Order: sequence, then C-alpha cells, then structure tokens
Amino acid sequence: MLLYMSNIRQEKPSTPLHSVSVAGVVVREDGRVLTIRRADNGTWEPPGGVLELTEAPEDGVRREVYEETGIKVQVDRLTGVYKNTSRGIVALVFRCRAEGGHEKLSDEAVAVEWLTLDEVTNRMAEVYAVRVTDALLDGPPHVRAHDGRKLARDA
Repeated sequence: MLLYMSNIRQEKPSTPLHSVSVAGVVVREDGRVLTIRRADNGTWEPPGGVLELTEAPEDGVRREVYEETGIKVQVDRLTGVYKNTSRGIVALVFRCRAEGGHEKLSDEAVAVEWLTLDEVTNRMAEVYAVRVTDALLDGPPHVRAHDGRKLARDA
C-alpha cells in the first residue's frame, strides 16, 4: 500500500477545471438594480449564467440578462471577478444599463424586480450583494474569492 501511495504522489497533478459565468448589474436612472429570484434555489441575484464557449463575455451578459428578465442592456464595464473556491466557478460581473424590453419571468427567474441598495443587502446573500455594491462603485474591478456562502477575508 505504501508503494502504491508513493507512486500516486509522483504523478503529475491534474489540471483544475473551472466554469466561467457572467452577470449583469443593470442600474436604472433612479439607482434601482435589476434582480431575479432564481427558480432552482429561490435566491435573489443579479441576472447571469454560464458563458458559452464561443461567446464573448459582453455578449454573454446581454444574452443572459435578456433570457432571464426580458430587458435588453448596454454593457458599460467589468466591475468584478469572483471565484467560488468550492465549486470552481469564476464569475465576471459587468455594470450595465437598460436599453429596452420589458420585465418578464422565465424558466430561470420566478421573480424580476428593480431593488434599492438596501433591498439588495437585505434579500441577497453576501456573495451576491457584494457584486452589486462593487458594481456601483467607481474604480478598477474588484477581485474576490468566496466559498459559495461567505467571502474570503484578507488575513
């Protein structure tokens, strides 16, 4: 058994696999933010999803926001990169503004609402609320890690 275990340790480690997702923090002129309540788990989040292989990130944001909410958006800028360390998901979050369309429910969203910042922090888990608050700030994109529930804190 020891010989077997030592042989395993000498093998080359596997390459980690990550999934890339995109999300749009769509801000209205009155400061309210477009949010969805997910059909699969009931959580409130900015609209978004998995980036397709041949898709540019900005195109993915436009597609995901429209599919989930019925709102067409203009992508303004990247505001954050968030890594879920427990699931290997890297999320690119973009600040956007609405260009048209009408709110509608979808297979992925059982509710679509424009929330105030206070409502965002009260309804969303910390790992999603921070994406909204980061998107509302000026400056370079934030880079953060989390375990799916809590942000990693600097030591």
